[in-house]
Amino acid sequence: MSVQIFNTPEVQDFLRLASGLDQSGGNPRVKQIVHRILSDLYKTIEDLKVTSDEYWAGIAYLNRLGASGEAGLLSPGLGFDRYLDMRMDAEDAALGISDATPRTIEGPLYVAGAPVEHGYARLDDGSDKDGHTLIMHGTVRGADGKPLPGAQVEVWHANTKGFYSHYDPTGEQKPFNMRRTIITDAQGRYKFQSIVPKGYGCPPDGPTQGLLNELGRHGNRPAHIHFFVTAEGHRKLTTQINIDGDPLVFDDFAYATREGLVPPLVEHADQASIQAEGLDGPFAEIVFDISLTALVNGVDNQVVNRPRLAA
Repeated sequence: MSVQIFNTPEVQDFLRLASGLDQSGGNPRVKQIVHRILSDLYKTIEDLKVTSDEYWAGIAYLNRLGASGEAGLLSPGLGFDRYLDMRMDAEDAALGISDATPRTIEGPLYVAGAPVEHGYARLDDGSDKDGHTLIMHGTVRGADGKPLPGAQVEVWHANTKGFYSHYDPTGEQKPFNMRRTIITDAQGRYKFQSIVPKGYGCPPDGPTQGLLNELGRHGNRPAHIHFFVTAEGHRKLTTQINIDGDPLVFDDFAYATREGLVPPLVEHADQASIQAEGLDGPFAEIVFDISLTALVNGVDNQVVNRPRLAA
């Protein structure tokens, strides 16, 4: 039997009661959001005839998700992170802001407090014996198109097993391996040496991959490198580049790939190039210039405050 009770006064009054809308205390914004979420979920239960068994299976899933600490992984997998970026893109379009390096998702694996270097940094500690040397460099420019000396370029990426320092289940990586903050030089340039990273997949037995399996989706990311870029008078840029040639560049479960964020990866095996970089063997090179945007009425309207690991 199918019943329809959502729009009855009894249920609507109950929603207000459960959301605290009839109470003087509490946070009005939280009440507003909870009322909307509860209303949408109640309506979903009615419209899709969600059974009690299905509901409690969902509760068990949320408990497992929280216990695993994978909520920050499921979020991009379900497109929430990308949707928030789409909204910021639309806000920029309405403000007439364009011609900047595209933003894309932060991901869940940033760690604050990376060592600070000026102009140039060595990101990896040489311990990953499967690593192929990478030289990456570029110029940070401001809203006027001019180079920005003193800009702060935070960069982090995974090793050849797809693991990040501070989150490596093998325990092999030292703190802040493949994580640095680089201050651009007088010409607005940054440069670093590291290794070409590999992509990673969701833990195969975890709740994120479990849900993706139900959706018929994989949980893999292409190799990529993350950036936070900040400079006085400009908005913070959160972005990442994908490694050109990775088979998953345009099939990222986290939906982070964007036009302009897959710069060419160029291999160098000639002695002149090797010697010019002071290396002892072939290496890959990526050139990635970054363009920032000015504050909006003196405010950085794209800073995202969220819980982050600090070490």
